[in-house]
Amino acid sequence: MRKTFLAVIAFTMGFIANANPKISFPRSLAEDTNGYMSEAYWKIWNEEEQARIDSDIEKYRKADGEFVLEDIGRNRDVKIEQISHEFIFGAHIFNFNQLGKKEYNDRYKELYGTLFNRATVPFYWKDFEIEQGKPRFATEERDTEEWWNNCKDPQSELHWRRPSTDQIVEFCESKGIRMHGHVLVWGNRKWQMPNWYKNLMTPEELSAFKRYFPNEPNRWASKDKTSKEWKYLSFDEVAQAFPEFPKRLDNAIENRIKQIAERYNGRLHSYDVVNESAEDDYANLIPENHSVAKSRYGIMNGDYPYKALKWAEKYFPQEVQLNINDYLKKPSYTAQTKRLIERGCKIDVMGLQMHLFDMALCQGIADGWKVQTPSQVREYIGWANQAGLPIHLSEITVIAPSQEERGLMIQGIITQQLYRLWFSQEKMIGITWWNVVDGCGAKNEPTFSGLFTRQMEAKPAYHALNQLINHEWKTNTSVKADENGKVKFRGFKGTYRITYKDKKGKTQTIEYTLK
Repeated sequence: MRKTFLAVIAFTMGFIANANPKISFPRSLAEDTNGYMSEAYWKIWNEEEQARIDSDIEKYRKADGEFVLEDIGRNRDVKIEQISHEFIFGAHIFNFNQLGKKEYNDRYKELYGTLFNRATVPFYWKDFEIEQGKPRFATEERDTEEWWNNCKDPQSELHWRRPSTDQIVEFCESKGIRMHGHVLVWGNRKWQMPNWYKNLMTPEELSAFKRYFPNEPNRWASKDKTSKEWKYLSFDEVAQAFPEFPKRLDNAIENRIKQIAERYNGRLHSYDVVNESAEDDYANLIPENHSVAKSRYGIMNGDYPYKALKWAEKYFPQEVQLNINDYLKKPSYTAQTKRLIERGCKIDVMGLQMHLFDMALCQGIADGWKVQTPSQVREYIGWANQAGLPIHLSEITVIAPSQEERGLMIQGIITQQLYRLWFSQEKMIGITWWNVVDGCGAKNEPTFSGLFTRQMEAKPAYHALNQLINHEWKTNTSVKADENGKVKFRGFKGTYRITYKDKKGKTQTIEYTLK
């Protein structure tokens, strides 16, 4: 066991030793000389698929640039350097200052602005407003780096992965990082609904609640966690049993959205307004224009996705993007989204999730199982495209099937291949990696899903993304302006630094945005 552990450390440290290591991430059976992936895997991800991905990246992610430099000198050389991407390469920033050592925290923070150009900021109601009426905007002692550095068991703390938001917003603004808020409305009892939400019930309602939900709190209000009586109650009967709670929950959610909108006033660029409601919609648990919803999470305020989106539109500035987000990769999610738009909801982006949490599943992918194949990915993205909205892959997890060399490389290769495929999709606007650091997920999430070890050592998956984002998908070139100072080039969409010498021989620098 010790020999294997030392081999893994040596392998990982070999990647870390060089800031820009020469790691070979194969894209075909012929290139995979170490046999990290099976022949069956490369049969799925074959040369024809690779050529199609490359062609679609060229078509959808790049554009032709043209501008005129009227003061350019006789030496018409123009240096073109891409300094930012239009495409979103994001990650959540839930472990801000929580990693236990300053050197770990500094390395973590450095990723935002180098690898990641957007950070997902946590607004989970349960931990954002631990005490009713006291949202955790401002940084308290328990949110400081010093407090976490002295914390013996960070994962046991209620606010683990839930740092106060002001400090994150200020940090991201200092580095020019776009921000995305997650999540405003979600019925999930384990991760979202605050422990005090039952305070919104009258004594009579609380008595009825205990009868219908004897096992509360729970994650899913499924049939084995609720009374049989609840399953067969009509919406009108539920409304009779809970005459006040839905209205009070309406008010509490609206006030929460209003508070967040007023606090940041457009400083965050987008929010997941409604999260994981598509199964409720598909099961007809959210009737329109009714006071209650019989959500699979438990009782919710009626028509809650519609109301949440309308409240968000009311309180957030128009330029803030309002997203709907779900793990359900089925046409029913698209149908729900389209129907909400038809009812007058402002939805700017459709979020899709993809979590490969199972180590055996990732090993199976390497062995050639038909999971997340190019055809499957294109199929569910095709369903989402029918809503007519830009698509954000909002939560991405790829786990290493083992901590040996092959397992770490499998994680890296799967990550590389899926990112290339996702990046090639026309309607895709961004991809957000979920847990950046091993052992920093939510409780019961897999330990080895990070791009870095718990000691902030880079894993092959990090280097795979770094090669793509900062090398393969970044345009840096030199061209000649014509005799009229016109410059033409083709590059990845984003912002560029243009450098040239004017007629007086002085170096000039301008910025240019390629869309």
